[in-house]
Amino acid sequence: MIALGCDHGGYELKQEIIKYLSEKEIPFKDFGCDSTEAVDYPVYARKVGHAILDGTCEKGIIICGTGIGISIAANKMPGIRAALCTDCFCAEATRQHNDANVLALGGRVVGPGLAVKIVDTFLNTEFSHAERHQRRIDLIESEEE
Repeated sequence: MIALGCDHGGYELKQEIIKYLSEKEIPFKDFGCDSTEAVDYPVYARKVGHAILDGTCEKGIIICGTGIGISIAANKMPGIRAALCTDCFCAEATRQHNDANVLALGGRVVGPGLAVKIVDTFLNTEFSHAERHQRRIDLIESEEE
């Protein structure tokens, strides 16, 4: 199950991603927003993050105008590893190396065709489980200095 969330700047791109997920029969939950009317992106970052942390969803996709603000908000949540990706290489690398569980996109930065390819890459790339990558993830998740 994929959690989706966006602010007004990501609404139109989210609709394209919903179309892609529906065509591929990939189950998803849409946590909003539901229009291009201005809203606060941290609200939707948290909704997606909570859905992943409570086990309702396995991964998430979050979208704001640039993808920056919503990814910062999501990454404030322990256990969420959100990666802002603007190409397929980054989407593949963040899954293989960082075991990212949230993909962040910029609705005003990435066009719908590329965005769908990034989503496809992110969803279909597995974590490498290499010891060095797991060690780094453990360091990210650790509260020790």
